[in-house]
Amino acid sequence: MKIAILGAGYGGMSAAWDLKKAGHDVTIFESAGYAGGLASGFKEPHWNWSVEKFYHHWFQSDSEMLGIIRELGLEDKVIFPRPLTVMYHNKKWYPFDSILNALRFPGLGFGLNKIRFGFVGLFLRITKNWQALEKVTAHEWMLKYAGKQVYEQMWQPLLIGKFASFYKDVNMAWLWARMHARTTRLGTFEGGFQKFADLFAEKLREKGVEIRLGMSIKSIKKDQASGRLSVDGELFDKVLVTTSPNLMAKLCPELPESYLKGLLELKSMGAVVMTLSLKHSLSKDGYYWFNVPKEQGYPFLALVEHTNFVSKENFGGDHIVYAGDYLELGHEYFDMTDEQLLERFIPAFEKFNPEFKRDWVKKIWVHKTNYAQPVPLVGHSKNIPAIQTPIEGLYFASMSQVYPWDRGTNFAVEIGRKAARLMK
Repeated sequence: MKIAILGAGYGGMSAAWDLKKAGHDVTIFESAGYAGGLASGFKEPHWNWSVEKFYHHWFQSDSEMLGIIRELGLEDKVIFPRPLTVMYHNKKWYPFDSILNALRFPGLGFGLNKIRFGFVGLFLRITKNWQALEKVTAHEWMLKYAGKQVYEQMWQPLLIGKFASFYKDVNMAWLWARMHARTTRLGTFEGGFQKFADLFAEKLREKGVEIRLGMSIKSIKKDQASGRLSVDGELFDKVLVTTSPNLMAKLCPELPESYLKGLLELKSMGAVVMTLSLKHSLSKDGYYWFNVPKEQGYPFLALVEHTNFVSKENFGGDHIVYAGDYLELGHEYFDMTDEQLLERFIPAFEKFNPEFKRDWVKKIWVHKTNYAQPVPLVGHSKNIPAIQTPIEGLYFASMSQVYPWDRGTNFAVEIGRKAARLMK
C-alpha cells in the first residue's frame, strides 16, 4: 500500500518504522523543516548538544520509547543522570526525588498526614483500575483520601499549574497515570532530543521512507474516482494524521459531523516556555527541577536548570535554564514579546538567586504552542476519538488519544505504533 503520514514527531515516525517494515510505501509530510515535533530542539554554533524547545526527559519506565530506541540500535546513546527535584515550603526548597525525601518533606506535616500520603501513593502505584478513578475529579478524590493539608500542599498546586481554571474538573485517572507510570530516574539522549529525532529520520530514510520536510498540507479528501485519499492532490491508499484535533478537523472537513464535533470539543492547554542561556548557574545548590508554587506569586509553573541535569560543557560552558507554564488559550503570555516576558520573569529569577543580574542573560528563546496538554474531564474515555476514523483509510493518532496516560514521547510512540497495527 501507498501510505501518507502527516507529522514527523515521534508518533508519526514510529508508525512509519512499523509500516515500512511491513512492506508498505511510506511518505511522511512535515510542515516544519526538521523532525521531532514538540520534542524538537535548537542549537547554538558553540554548543555540541541541542536544547529542546519544550523541556523533555524520559523515565526508566518508558518501555515504548526505550524499546524503539533499541530497535534503532541507539540504546548506547541513552543516559540516566540523577538530578535533584525540589519542592517549596515556608520559603525553602526541599529535595523531593525519592520516597524517602518525600516522607521527610516538612510541608506534609507529621503523623497522620504522612501516613495518608504514603498509603495514597502506594495505592495509586498498585491499582490498575483507572476506569473507576475517571468517574471522580482529582480534586474530590485527593481531598477525601489524602486529606486537606496534603492535597493543598502537594496536589492542588500541581493541578492549578497544569490546568488553571479547569483544575477542579480534571479526573483522578489523570493523576493516577502520573503516579502509576513515572519513576524518579530521568533520562535523555546524548546530543539532545533533536539529535535523536535526526537519527530516527535518517534510519527511516535508509529503510526507504520518504520524508518531505517543510510541507504544510492543506486538505485530505476522498477521491471519488479511485476511492483513494487525496493529500493535496496526491493519492494514497491510507493516511495517518498525527496533528492536534483542531488541525485534523480543518484538514478533513468531510469527516462525519459527530466525529468532527468530538474532535472540536476536546479541551487542551497551551504552553509558553522561555529558555535562557546564562553566564552563571541560577541554583546555588545544583537543583535541576523546581516545582514552583504559583500561589506564592511566581509567574511560571516550573523552573528547570538543564545544565544541572547534563553538563554545561555540552553547551560551551553556558548555563541553560527553562521557565515554563501551561496556559489557557488567550493568556497574555501568548501575545507578549520575548523581552516583555523576560521582564515579567526577572523578579522570580532574583528569588531563586538574589545575586542574579540582568546581564547574566546571554540569550533567550521563547517557544509557544496552543496544543500541549489535553484536559481529561470526568468520564473522559467516552470522549476519545477512534484512531480509525469513519472515512475508510483515514486514521488519527494524537496526544489526546493516549489517555489515561499523560502526554509524552513514550505514549506518542505507543499511539503511533498502535495506529500502524490497525493500518497494516
